[in-house]
Formats: sequence, structure tokens, C-alpha cells
Amino acid sequence: MAVQAVPTKGNLMNTKKSLVLAKTGYELLDRKRNILIREMMTLIDHANAIQQKIDSAYEEAYIALQTANVTNGFCEDISNSIPYEDSLKLDSRSVMGVEIPILTIGEHQQHDFLHYGLRTTNSAIDKVYNKFSEVKYLTVELAEIENSVYRLADSIKKTQKRANALKNIMIPKFEETVKFISDALDEKDREEFSRLKVIKKKKQKDAAFKKAKEESKEQSA
Repeated sequence: MAVQAVPTKGNLMNTKKSLVLAKTGYELLDRKRNILIREMMTLIDHANAIQQKIDSAYEEAYIALQTANVTNGFCEDISNSIPYEDSLKLDSRSVMGVEIPILTIGEHQQHDFLHYGLRTTNSAIDKVYNKFSEVKYLTVELAEIENSVYRLADSIKKTQKRANALKNIMIPKFEETVKFISDALDEKDREEFSRLKVIKKKKQKDAAFKKAKEESKEQSA
């Protein structure tokens, strides 16, 4: 990895600060990734449990519908009397900066009236209505969980990329730059020390020569 940095003390201090910041950033990203993974695994377990319930609920609902069709004739006209569901609401919560959807739907309510007449229907229709209502609530819950898992997985992937970039690229780059500048400054200090020693020896030699010359003149006089 090529290092392009002027070996100065200012650059060394700035690079060390960048290195500390990169390491801190990696630790935070790693912590965020672990939290998101734990949250996602919890939701996946919940989704598996809901999926089993919803599969069973759909099976029971369609069996009930077949029974109702047999005992009441085809129930298309009766189904048209059931109002559309319009109580679905979307909200969200944040998990480490990831927006997780929250779906809510009107709770089960006991109505004082039926949407279909009792004279032309039997209890099989009531069972169909209850079973498909159960399917509706389970479907909303499963949709919320699956969408949450998708968003968490996408965020985990992006977080992993950023963490890998810091760990495998930026941190080694800053460490190599710190080493390069430190080695260059140490070498410069050694050169300066050697130069000062040479200058000191030369001054001592010149002083000794000057002293010897003065002593020679005094003896000649």
C-alpha cells in the first residue's frame, strides 16, 4: 500500500487522530451490527411461529369455506356483504437508526349486528367469517415481521460493508501512514543527532587547534 504523506509532526498527529476515529467507528459499527443481528434473529423466530399459525389458519379457513359452499351454495353474494377492511395503520419504530414498520389493525370487536342475514345462512358462514378474520390479523402480523426482517437484513449488509472497509482498508492505511511518518521522523532525528555530533567534534578540534596555535605563538615570543 503506497503511503503519500509528508513526514511532519503535524501530519503524524492528524493521522493518529484519524486512526483513533476509524477504530472507534469500527467498534460502533460492529456493535450496531450485532444488535441488528440479534433483533433480526428474534423476529425470524417469531415469523416462523406466525407462519405455522397462518398455514394452519388458512387450511382451516378454506375447509370451513368448502363446508359453507356445500351447505349454503356458493357464498359469493354473502361475501360481498362483508365490508372492506380500512382500519390498517402504519407506524414505525427505530432500532439503531433502522426504521421498523409497525402495522396495526382494528381489534376484534363484538358487533350487535351481522353483515349477512340469518335466514339464508347457517353456522358454517359464521365459522368462515371468524376463520378468515383470524387469517387477516395473522397476515398483517406476518407482513410487519417480514418487512422488518428485510429492512434489518439490508441495514446489516450495509453496516458490514462499512465495518469491513474500516477494518481492512482505512485502519491498515492509517497504521501504515503512522509507521511511515514515525520512521521518517526518527531517521531525521538520528541524522540531526549525527550532524550535531560532527559539528561538536569539529568545534572541539578547531578550538584545540586554535589553542595550540596560541600556545605556540606565546612560546615563540
